[in-house]
Amino acid sequence: MSGLAIEACGMTTAIGLTAAAAAAAQRARLSNFEETHFISHDGKWMIGAEVPLDPPKRGRARLQALLEGPLRECYAALGDVDPKDVPVLLCLAEADRPGRLAGVDASLLHDTLRAIGQPVHEDSAVIIYGRVGGIVALRDARELMKKGAQKVIIAGVDSYLLAQTMGFYDAEDRVLTETNSNGFPAAEGAGAVLLGREGAFKLLGLGFGREAAHITSGEPTRADGLVTAMRGALGEAGIDFSEVDYRVSDLNGEQYYFKEAALALTRVLRIRVEQMDLWNPASEFGYTGAASI
Repeated sequence: MSGLAIEACGMTTAIGLTAAAAAAAQRARLSNFEETHFISHDGKWMIGAEVPLDPPKRGRARLQALLEGPLRECYAALGDVDPKDVPVLLCLAEADRPGRLAGVDASLLHDTLRAIGQPVHEDSAVIIYGRVGGIVALRDARELMKKGAQKVIIAGVDSYLLAQTMGFYDAEDRVLTETNSNGFPAAEGAGAVLLGREGAFKLLGLGFGREAAHITSGEPTRADGLVTAMRGALGEAGIDFSEVDYRVSDLNGEQYYFKEAALALTRVLRIRVEQMDLWNPASEFGYTGAASI
């Protein structure tokens, strides 16, 4: 048992600037995909989902503006807990991603908390694992709560809508265009969750794995990393996969990840079930990287 529960959340997305607005748009199956101002190597407009900030901001200031709202939503739900006693774990893009903004690791978290008038807990930290950062942060949050923290905030912010980033993934034919359906819709956003010990949404288990045959390896995948992670989470929770009613995935539109998910399902699920629903948030939000907490 993990001993964690989600008590509140916040979001800034292309389909809603608060958690309530984004959730309503999701339920209505709305999206905000459109042609970006980036052109692919074959002369086609790349498809993406940009957050409509007012006033517009760019670069590091844009990341901070995306992050402020979700953090405010979580701090507003603290109740009687003093904000100075709440660590914040911030998930950012992986360190080796092309086009990654410089300097964000050292100061983005502190500057954002200062901008919204909140203190920085000494155990606050930055996690730079990209789209899997939120799971790593859950593990770290569990350790902080074992050490005595009453509540922990996990936040994530990211944007693929940067010239060097889009250029790199376009060169590998990984960005969605009108002529390339095997690509991801580049997006941006921020999210945050407030973790405590009590709540309707309890975390029962965590699992981790490393995939050797990743998407750019050129090797055929057996989904070994995902299978290891799933078995670890199910084992920690003490349940069988057949007892799971609903799956939330990070599928982003690229065929590799659909194959990986299907392989993992066939290897882990050993008892036949009539139905197991699958929700793919990238269908509405776009591919948001480290913001997919």
